[in-house]
Amino acid sequence: MSTEGVEVDRPTRERAAIGEDGRSRDRSRPALPDPLPISVVDAHCHLDIADGEDGNWLSPAQAIKLASSVGVTRIVQVGCDLPGAVWAVEAAEQHRNLIAGVALHPNEAPKLKAAGELDNALAEIERLAGSTDKVRVIGETGLDYFRTGEDGRAAQHESFAAHIEMAKRLDKTLMIHDRDAHDDILAILDREGVPDRVVMHCFSGDTEFARECVNRGAFLSFAGVVTFKNAQSLRNALAVTPLDRVLVETDAPYLTPSPHRGQPNASYLIPHTVRKMAGVLNISVAELGQAISDNADRAFGGSW
Repeated sequence: MSTEGVEVDRPTRERAAIGEDGRSRDRSRPALPDPLPISVVDAHCHLDIADGEDGNWLSPAQAIKLASSVGVTRIVQVGCDLPGAVWAVEAAEQHRNLIAGVALHPNEAPKLKAAGELDNALAEIERLAGSTDKVRVIGETGLDYFRTGEDGRAAQHESFAAHIEMAKRLDKTLMIHDRDAHDDILAILDREGVPDRVVMHCFSGDTEFARECVNRGAFLSFAGVVTFKNAQSLRNALAVTPLDRVLVETDAPYLTPSPHRGQPNASYLIPHTVRKMAGVLNISVAELGQAISDNADRAFGGSW
C-alpha cells in the first residue's frame, strides 16, 4: 500500500455522533483556551478522524495552526489500521510539526487473523515504518480486553509481540494501548523484551501499575481523562510518576478534557490537561511544560 496519491486533506473516517451512553453528543467545537507559557507536545493524536457538527473536520493545517496558537507546537499522529497508517506517514511528510506512528490497533488483530490477513498487514506496517525518518513510532499496539472477548485474545497477543519485535529491530518507539489488560501487557513485555523507548498511551492504571511501567523504563502519557471528576485514582498515579517520565496527549478526537468532556477533542485543548496535571504535581505550568517537551524528545528519538 503506497502513500503516493494519499489525500491528507480528507479524513479516513468519522467519529460517531452517538456516544457510548446512547445519547447524541454535543459536537460543537470548544473555544481556544488560554495559551501555555511554554510549548508542549501532543504525544498521541488522530488527525485523520473527523468529528464536528455536520461532519465538520479540522484539516491537518487547521489543527496544527490552532494548536500552535496555544503552545502545542508538535504532534504525534498515530495510525491504528492500514489506511490510517498510510495517512499518518503522508501527513508527517507534508507537515514538519508532525511525526508518525504506524501499527495495527489490538482490536484490528482478531479481524485480520480471522481473515488470514494478519501476517500481510504486519508486513505492510513494517514497510511503512521504514519508508521515512518521519515515522518514529510503532503504535498504537497492545491489548484491549474491553472491546475484544477471550476468543480474540490470542490474535492480540500475537500482534502485540510482533510489534514489540519490530520496534526493537527498527529502533522505533513502542506506543502501547492498554485497556483492561495491565497484567498481560507487562507479562508480554517481559517475555519479548522491553524496547529502548516505550510510551504507555492514555495511561489508565493505578499507582502500582504506574510504578511497574516506570520500572521497565516507560513514559506515561496522560490524556484528558486525568481532568475528569471520577478519575482520582489516575491523578494518584500521575502523582507518583517521576517528572522525567511524564507526557501529555489528546487521543483526539476522543477523551476531551473538562470542561468540554464529550465535545470534539483537538490538540489545541491540551492546555486544560496540562494545567490540571501541574496542579496534581504541585509544580508550575511552565516547569511541567518544559519537562513534557524534554521528555518527548527522549521518548520519540529526538526533536522534530
